[in-house]
Amino acid sequence: MAKKDEKSHKNAPLIGIDIGGTGIKGGIVDLKKGKLLGERFRVPTPQPATPEAVAEAVALVVAELSARPEAPEAGSPVGVTFPGIIQHGVVHSAANVDKSWLDTDIDALLTARLGRPVEVINDADAAGLAEARYGAGAGVSGTVLVITLGTGIGSAFIFDGKLVPNAELGHLEVDGFDAESKASAVARERDGLSWDEYSVLLQRYFSHVEFLFSPELFIVGGGISKRADEYLPNLKLRTPIVPAVLRNEAGIVGAALEIAIKHQLSK
Repeated sequence: MAKKDEKSHKNAPLIGIDIGGTGIKGGIVDLKKGKLLGERFRVPTPQPATPEAVAEAVALVVAELSARPEAPEAGSPVGVTFPGIIQHGVVHSAANVDKSWLDTDIDALLTARLGRPVEVINDADAAGLAEARYGAGAGVSGTVLVITLGTGIGSAFIFDGKLVPNAELGHLEVDGFDAESKASAVARERDGLSWDEYSVLLQRYFSHVEFLFSPELFIVGGGISKRADEYLPNLKLRTPIVPAVLRNEAGIVGAALEIAIKHQLSK
């Protein structure tokens, strides 16, 4: 009986939710493989994206996933990502959601609304954790830096497979500028840069980060990781640099993985 119990709890599927500025996505995550069981489910992010409205939307996603045949057992913990700095379950920045989130205890809010344990992690951290465990960083020891190029520059700092949370490496100063103001994917489009011109900015950025942290591996995520062959070959670094592989599912998978680790439901 003990063995069956052990099997049913360790690495059992868990729900992961990814809160974004435009959509709230969720899925049931197979923690052995780092893949979704069935389709992900998405609802639009409420406008304005106040804590109460977002909590209702998250509850809707969790209810839909919980009704599926492959759903985890009722009351199992739920992992959630949020686009801001999260420290001890409290929101300390909120760039793409309502400002009323600042200083909100999001862990407590969602735990109360869902009636089950919830832990919230920064969205870039979640994606990085998933990529390091199941994606391009699997099996790499030492420092792995996952950098996402999108609206801004997100980052996740992983050391020996463990997350060092809230590393905001997109805000490093390069050439007197906040790096993400010049080197994000949105900045490339805004400034009408060719891939070669953009590669020059990325070279400055990644060389600076490499000098500061001497990582074993860079993993590049975000929407333009699909076009990695347009710019990664142009970069001259000591550190290997590769595109992310989990794409849009990374946040959902990372949210579930983080809560599994916290609740000792995964190694």
